[in-house]
Amino acid sequence: MTSTLENSPTNSAYNALLAGCPTREVLNALSDKWVGLVVVSLADGALRYSEIARTVEGVSQKMLSQTLRSLERNGMITRTVTPSTPIRVDYELTALGAELLPILQAVKTFSEANIENIRDARVLYDLAN
Repeated sequence: MTSTLENSPTNSAYNALLAGCPTREVLNALSDKWVGLVVVSLADGALRYSEIARTVEGVSQKMLSQTLRSLERNGMITRTVTPSTPIRVDYELTALGAELLPILQAVKTFSEANIENIRDARVLYDLAN
């Protein structure tokens, strides 16, 4: 286990720009589009698998299952099984996931606000090249 000091934001031992930096594992895990969308879908609280699937349109069952497992493994969400008929499984952000949430919400907001500018830039680029 690492100490609080090692996890502090001022720790200069980590630099994701360096090839061997272990923080690249985090960037790799978070760069998947489904990760961001699933985390944002959990912003208002716990959801069942089917609720996440309805909220995040277009995600396949396989990708949603993989994404949820990855997020759980990385400590971003918890999976709670409630014995009932049928069994109820809920997914919820952890404190770590909640810390990530505003960053991903900002990326979502940026994307929604700037898609037209980005599309225009692509057209201009494609015409010039």
